[in-house]
Amino acid sequence: MSRPPEDRGGELRALFFESANEILQSLNEAGLELEARPSDEEVIRRIRRAIHTLKGDSAACGFHKLSELAHELEDVLTPQVAQARGAELAELVLTAADSFGAMLTSYQRRKEPPAVDALHAMIRKLLEAPASRKSAGSVEPQLPAQFAWTEYEQLMISEAVHRGEIVYNVALRIDPHSLMRAAAFQLIRNVLHGSGTVIALRPEDNVAAATVEIVEAALASFHPEERLLQRCRIPSIVSDVRLERAATAETPEHELLGDLLEAQAAKLAAGAAEGAPAISPGASGSAAAAVAESTLRVDATRIDAVMNLVGELIIGKSMLNRTLTEFDQKHARDPLRAKLADAMAFQARILDELHKCVLKIRMVPVEQLFRRFPRVVRDVAKQCGKDVALDLSGQNTDLDKGILDALAEPLMHLVRNAVDHGIEAADARLTAGKAARGTIYLNAYHQGTQVVIEVRDDGRGIDPAQLRARAVEKKILKPEEAKRLTDQETLNLIFESGFSTASEVTEVSGRGIGMDVVRTVLDRLKGTVQVSSQLGRGTTIQLRAPLTLASIQTLLFRVGGRLFAVPLSSVVEITRITDPEIHRVDQREVLRLREQILTLVRLDHLSRLRSIDTQPVRKKHFVIVIGAAEKRFGLVVDSLVGEEELVIKALPAEIVSSDLVSGASILGDGTVVLILNVPAVLSRLSRSTPLGAIA
Repeated sequence: MSRPPEDRGGELRALFFESANEILQSLNEAGLELEARPSDEEVIRRIRRAIHTLKGDSAACGFHKLSELAHELEDVLTPQVAQARGAELAELVLTAADSFGAMLTSYQRRKEPPAVDALHAMIRKLLEAPASRKSAGSVEPQLPAQFAWTEYEQLMISEAVHRGEIVYNVALRIDPHSLMRAAAFQLIRNVLHGSGTVIALRPEDNVAAATVEIVEAALASFHPEERLLQRCRIPSIVSDVRLERAATAETPEHELLGDLLEAQAAKLAAGAAEGAPAISPGASGSAAAAVAESTLRVDATRIDAVMNLVGELIIGKSMLNRTLTEFDQKHARDPLRAKLADAMAFQARILDELHKCVLKIRMVPVEQLFRRFPRVVRDVAKQCGKDVALDLSGQNTDLDKGILDALAEPLMHLVRNAVDHGIEAADARLTAGKAARGTIYLNAYHQGTQVVIEVRDDGRGIDPAQLRARAVEKKILKPEEAKRLTDQETLNLIFESGFSTASEVTEVSGRGIGMDVVRTVLDRLKGTVQVSSQLGRGTTIQLRAPLTLASIQTLLFRVGGRLFAVPLSSVVEITRITDPEIHRVDQREVLRLREQILTLVRLDHLSRLRSIDTQPVRKKHFVIVIGAAEKRFGLVVDSLVGEEELVIKALPAEIVSSDLVSGASILGDGTVVLILNVPAVLSRLSRSTPLGAIA
């Protein structure tokens, strides 16, 4: 049964918006390349192809204003304009990417697209510039031609180049005084066919040639350029000729396609030699189809649904394990016990593989996030009047798509702050003996079950004394509290809400609403943020987040009869202590552990946690040493239960009002486990006791 037209239209628009975002990202990257190399014709051709694709796709979806703007932009994307005014053309491309993005957002929200008068003015200015230069007696621009070949024709051009042939793009202007244009076009076509192999030709027939002024062709030929120019200059027929090498896509995708086609051809030849039945000509396209169909676009909600089902299976596995344990206790000599154990082991192994596969489906390279920052650094540096470079590494590091999206805003704040606050002006850097150009380094790597993303700059660094003075001035701390802070604790003040070291508010920063967002997002992701700095050398900020939020390895423990869990990645060690080993200093409990003073935390003291059963008085206590960033504290618990892989379930706010709990899970016997929010415990501890008490 076919779907109604409106359903197909909605699906077409969804695909368009997804591909359009990729085109805009490529436009941003190409615009930055054009700014660095204004005379690179290949970059201009790449931009033209992107704009041409956007124009056609937007017209097919009915977004005519976007299509018309793209068509207008195509006229100015020429090598002549790039050579004459390359910097302005690069600025135009970047502005166009922003304008297209704003229009796409409006279309997605079903609103009227915004006016783009500034972009229209920039296009008109660049279009008028070559004409004024020509009237001043400068060199006449090349014959205008688009050479907008289809994908099939581009593939044929690439194949010809790979065979060692030289492919030229040829444009010939038919003499305006020629009375018989169709005959002139036929003569031009004969000359081209006599000069080599014509791969593409515009127009394609004599009828269309009656109204065409310029003939375009892609010609594979072994003749030298001078010989081809001489042959194409037909007296009284051709008034102007343009000849240039055709651009080819030397990409791994093309090589892969060539390899597949060659393998398919070899397979067909081998089949024919063995007397295999003949295969229809249409089958030869199966290799190309395999390349196109090897990737599927799947809605994220479908993957989430599969992940939830896998989570339920993990809970079911836990239920079966507990049932098997009870069976062992009651029927230790039953011959079915061994068979059940083997079946459970097999099921557990398959379930673990299934879990890993689903997690990998959600994993994407961090490159998808890093790609947007060269443009951000360029714009902020230009706005601040600084010269800043961006160095990227670790782009192939994988992490969960949901976490990647959540980290976009924190990283944006960190990168913008690094340019605005971290990197000094060029004269200040030269005075300090540094290079005039500052550098920001973005790096990502895996560390255990976490992903680490570093933002580092080689700027001025952060002065702890200035931070203390600013905190006292903003009344965030009292003078006596500020004096007790260590340098590391002082650096963490930058994450306080409303705190800013900027002397004035600008469009980039200074409002104090950036760094607290970073910490808030990392707390929500059950991650941490750590800052280190050397005065005059630079600042490094590390974001640590789990690879996935779907499941987590935990340590289970009981407090007041309730079952809690803490992420195993946060557990440093476990120890047992007696009451005499616990000391009180400034109204807080501390423990001396291997020459280190450790603050002790009792959950029933931090929150109004009521015991649900009567606990006997214990002479010994378990202490779980928790590590978060550079801080350590000891969690006093009644008893330890063991390690368990938990599937995290979000809890509604009306059920759990405490911020000390970040989620919950269900064990195989139906017991609900509350997952401890380690950053929230640290925050509550910092507010209830001086920061210096946290070892």
